[in-house]
Amino acid sequence: MTTAGSSQKFSYSSTLEIYLLSLLLFIIGEVTGIGEVIYAINAGGEAHTDVNGIRYERDPLLGKVGTASDYGKQLLISRVPQNDLILYQTERYHHSTFGYDIPIKDDGSYVMVLKFSEVYFNAANMKVFDVVLNGDHTIVSELDIYDRVGRGTAHDEYIPFHVEKGRLYYNDEESDIRGGKIRVEFIKGYRDNPKINAICVYKGSVEEVPKLIPLTPDPEEEFHEELEDKRPLSSKNRRPSGPRTPDPYSIDDSSIMLPVFVAIGSFIPLLFCLCKL
Repeated sequence: MTTAGSSQKFSYSSTLEIYLLSLLLFIIGEVTGIGEVIYAINAGGEAHTDVNGIRYERDPLLGKVGTASDYGKQLLISRVPQNDLILYQTERYHHSTFGYDIPIKDDGSYVMVLKFSEVYFNAANMKVFDVVLNGDHTIVSELDIYDRVGRGTAHDEYIPFHVEKGRLYYNDEESDIRGGKIRVEFIKGYRDNPKINAICVYKGSVEEVPKLIPLTPDPEEEFHEELEDKRPLSSKNRRPSGPRTPDPYSIDDSSIMLPVFVAIGSFIPLLFCLCKL
């Protein structure tokens, strides 16, 4: 039986652990250097300040385009601190293509971080869509969140690009920046609706962007892979360990009958001589 005192102690301990984790992440961010944040929004949700001190503004599309959802609040999203679950629990989706306009003032290198988590589907190939930057650059192609990381797991896409003299450069492509803004769009496909959980744009390099912790391997998958490795090879795949030897059952039948033919050939002349006598 749990007493009120032990419950309070557990609550205090959990809060302390979260605070220390948040402080540690903040210190790591300060030491490694986080790029300047020029844009951050919590899609489908309210304003939120994450463990790195980055403030995500309230979704500017609330009440305007698409549908805001907090369906993900029933899940504990993995790979993120508890304080930042909200960034992956709320989302905006739409039955058509939609997007956000992001102001860009200065030349330089930038990184756009697109935050996703699948909170509804339990299988791959159910929700698949593209993401396009500035109308010309497909920065994420056929994104299937469940296929990438499964359900209830955070997934970030890191998109580096460069701005110079009113032009945006992505890989070997370039496009015009109109009105001092670039646009990121989530493209409607044939498999359900496009969505986004949060967006953050940094001025700097990919190395200056906070990253998600690595995915934790699925113990069940590892177990099955281990069994596959230990399973004996089939006769088709097994290689012989020594030189090939002739198969005694594959010898030509004519070689077996040869002595019989010789004996018959020798007996016929003998029989002919006996008949003359």
